[in-house]
Amino acid sequence: MSGGHLERSEAEAIASWLIDGASGRKGVLGADVLYFARESHSLSLLDGEPEENSSGASGGIGLRVVGKDGRQGVACGNNFSKQSLSNILEWSFANLQASEPEENIVLFSGSVDTDESALELFDESAAGSITQEKRMNACLEMTEAARSQDVRVASVRSASWEDGVGESFYASSTGVCGWKRSTSVSCGTAVVLEDGDSLEMGAYGKGESHLADIDYLEYARLAVGKTAMVLGGKPIRTGKYTLLLPPEISALMADEIGDLFCASLIHKGRSLMKGKLGTRVAGSAVNLLDDARLPRRAGSSLFDGEGFPTGRTVLIGSGIASNYLYNLQYAAKDGIASTGSASRGLGSLPDVGTSNLVLLPGNASPESLYERVSNGFLVLELMGLHTINPVSGDFSLGAKGVLMNKGVAGEPVAGVTISGNLLDLLGKIAAVGSDLEFFGDTGAPTIVVEDVVVAGN
Repeated sequence: MSGGHLERSEAEAIASWLIDGASGRKGVLGADVLYFARESHSLSLLDGEPEENSSGASGGIGLRVVGKDGRQGVACGNNFSKQSLSNILEWSFANLQASEPEENIVLFSGSVDTDESALELFDESAAGSITQEKRMNACLEMTEAARSQDVRVASVRSASWEDGVGESFYASSTGVCGWKRSTSVSCGTAVVLEDGDSLEMGAYGKGESHLADIDYLEYARLAVGKTAMVLGGKPIRTGKYTLLLPPEISALMADEIGDLFCASLIHKGRSLMKGKLGTRVAGSAVNLLDDARLPRRAGSSLFDGEGFPTGRTVLIGSGIASNYLYNLQYAAKDGIASTGSASRGLGSLPDVGTSNLVLLPGNASPESLYERVSNGFLVLELMGLHTINPVSGDFSLGAKGVLMNKGVAGEPVAGVTISGNLLDLLGKIAAVGSDLEFFGDTGAPTIVVEDVVVAGN
């Protein structure tokens, strides 16, 4: 039986067989198993004509064996035949023997909540009522909405839709086990606008767990509107500007900042947040949380990759670095409890990762924030976020956007660079808007960052 969906009873039986086979070996402390399965459908149009149309199923299972001396071995596969499962068992044990011992490698043995109804991760309408006709009609409507939005739309490079149903299972030799089931729907539009010699490409899209939360026509309109704002953009005079970062841009920044609070990076000396707990790292308006219990959010789960209960952790409170994120190993190193932040794939050992990151909103409307800025640069695209140095915080990012003066949009801007240091940037956040939006597992509002050097002409 190759990769695909198993009945729950089958998956549980296979997990039990693997765990029993591993746990009975000499020198083994215990073992745990991860199983996942997903069915998905995707469709995309290029200028109204089919470009991609696919449906598929995938699945797999991974086994981790933990030795009494702190060694670990992991192996995985997407075939559920007896021979393949036997191979996974042997490979995981061989990998354990080839690994180096580590301290504080343990398995969780407490209780886990198994009623995930409050998380609202599964939507019956997304799982059963989306037909191929509905996907096609939505993509055609996105194409038409984009074309009718602006006469300068030269091409609708993509109008895309994807939906899927996923299921995962965790079990360990300590008796901890639990299921997670979720749905997902995502769609977006990419367009090319042309005006004389000026050409600009842009896109906008979102993913949600519930079909009712998707507004694909609005995404098409936003793709055109945001692209139109930067069409014909040119560099501006180098100087200090007040940056206006809309939710989709501030969410990207929140992603980069949240990762810096992972204890594994702290202990390896790969985060500028090392040694910063209890100190000011951002403006007082900044409150950043990691919360795995938010309803309808992609990063939500009752338990993490080690079966430990998830929760809510304040990373930055009123500008003060407050907590790190932990899995079992790094929590034991620091003598505290895990935050339920173990991140793990089928074929990887547990690490530390974020769940849902939320930059909490303030009370001011985005319009009021725009109106108070007289020398502003509304950033609509940032390029090179992955190049931010996590240790020093230094960055140099390409940017596009539009000049803003007391709420009025001015000249489009392109070909400029925003350089500096991440801690300095965080310290210059002067205001946070009320317009919280989620993009996948990250939520953020509009933020205002004062006195930032933008390099242009």
